Amino acid sequence: MDKIRIGVLGGYRGTSMINYCRAAEDAQVVAICDKSDEVLARQREALADDSITYYKSFDEFINHPMDAVVLANYANEHAPFAIRCLKKGLHVFSEVLPCQTMKEAVELIEAVEASGKVYAYGENYCYMPGPREMRRLYRAGEIGEIEYGEGEYVHNCESIWPSITYGERDHWRNNMYATFYCTHSLGPLVHITGKRPVKVVGFEGPMTTRGWRVGRKSGQFGREMVTMENGCIFKSIHGDLYKNSIWYTVYGGKGRMETAREDAEAGGVGRIYVNKDQADGAYGTAELTSYTPAEDPRMAAFGHGGSDFCTMFEFCRAIRGDADAEIIDVYEAMDMFLPGMFAYRSILAGGAPMDIPNLRDPAERARWRGDTACTDPAVAGDMLLPTFSRGNPDISDEVYARVAQQWEREKNGEYVKAVQNQGRKKEK
Repeated sequence: MDKIRIGVLGGYRGTSMINYCRAAEDAQVVAICDKSDEVLARQREALADDSITYYKSFDEFINHPMDAVVLANYANEHAPFAIRCLKKGLHVFSEVLPCQTMKEAVELIEAVEASGKVYAYGENYCYMPGPREMRRLYRAGEIGEIEYGEGEYVHNCESIWPSITYGERDHWRNNMYATFYCTHSLGPLVHITGKRPVKVVGFEGPMTTRGWRVGRKSGQFGREMVTMENGCIFKSIHGDLYKNSIWYTVYGGKGRMETAREDAEAGGVGRIYVNKDQADGAYGTAELTSYTPAEDPRMAAFGHGGSDFCTMFEFCRAIRGDADAEIIDVYEAMDMFLPGMFAYRSILAGGAPMDIPNLRDPAERARWRGDTACTDPAVAGDMLLPTFSRGNPDISDEVYARVAQQWEREKNGEYVKAVQNQGRKKEK
């Protein structure tokens, strides 16, 4: 079989997808596009492959002969590029998030439907060993019908903020609202159970010193309380709390499954605990097991617990027509993302519950077709939302200048040298 020809938009985050194609027998990178000359130069040097063409212009990139495109660009810009690729007849692998407005959500779904091409959402946390095994067990009926679940993605990014925002005041990470980046915490719960969200209440953490000193304009974390179609409740929490945590738990009618806590040093999200009875009401028959699921050995070379391998592997399976490919399609992507969008509308409405549209239904899309509400001034028009529920914070230019300077030092290695020298002075 001919190799799947893949183009990658975004040469920084896209490195993982590029590495997959280099290791795979049935896929190859044929083009890389990035706005940064430095990123392109770094990839050209690292890959040393004359068969790959490099582009700064997406308009030129999209016309390169290829079968599929990986979108690893900014998280708030995926939908417009995905729509253009689908209309061009290309399969699409989209990094998180799928869109930033309801207008984009409707247009993306309809572009997927019209194209007949594969759209795969790259929510890699669903493919980490623990959550993936929990999905297998849940679908086999091991704990009964879902009643409650919790997901956490807590990542204190202060130390890496210069390298992911570059000191740009209007970088999407500085402009996002607290519940925007929700699919790492909520996504695995949706993927494990296959349930659709119908209602949400949102909560926003306070602005903190950690946020102010890096130029982040939103609450420090977000939380969603989501009611699913069968009446079960999911709690999703994500953001920059001080100590990191990736953790998932699901309760069913006859048992519970959860991943290990990071602080327990028992394998983290790669290990699961299963506590279940033989049947609903069969008390006293409990079985408690704990283990690290066996995984494809090829995952070991890839990031995020090996899940970066799985997302691309399943995408390529789907392109080849494998009906068993475990991709996250555009509808499931919205099930993971829309609760965060409407949680923020709940926050702005004083905590009022919000219904979550079912965009699988064409009749329900009409209401949202012109809804551009978001925190991105370039997209929102007259529906611009504040980044924080109590109004946009006034952060001085000096903050962003300092972050930009720190990024320049890190790029040049001076930051590392300064830390090392500082340590030597203390030792003296």
